[in-house]
Amino acid sequence: MDVKFINPFLNGTISVLKTMAFVEPKPDKPYLKKDAMARGDVSGIIGLTGAVTGSMALSFSEGAILKIVSNMLGEEIKKINGDITDAVGEITNMVSGVARKELESIGLNVEAAIPTIVSGKGHSIKHVLSGPSVVIPFETEYGPFAVDVCINGMEQTGK
Repeated sequence: MDVKFINPFLNGTISVLKTMAFVEPKPDKPYLKKDAMARGDVSGIIGLTGAVTGSMALSFSEGAILKIVSNMLGEEIKKINGDITDAVGEITNMVSGVARKELESIGLNVEAAIPTIVSGKGHSIKHVLSGPSVVIPFETEYGPFAVDVCINGMEQTGK
């Protein structure tokens, strides 16, 4: 998988969390994930079509997402609830939007579906495409989370 397809999701994640939640996520070394296990307690998954096809997931540990959403809403939330799952959907959508805008700047038009949210310890993430995904783990002072990208880039014709 070409880094030009992965970096927009890394950049989008950092930008959205810094701007919306005042959280400074620190990326770690990306790796190939060959199973369907989520790397967190609540995940947002969004399908992508167009110049790239596949899906992207954000998977948050409980500690990370509680602090992120508490910061976004301006009130302390102590457990995963409807506000948390709604916010994970919004964050997933925003990260996808920033990434798609960056992909568009290099001539790749990408559309996104509506995010799906899955929560619970030990849940799995089923990507649109089969095969391995690239996981970018992040650390925050409140706990880890991961960006999980499984996409295929198709060459743009006519440009």
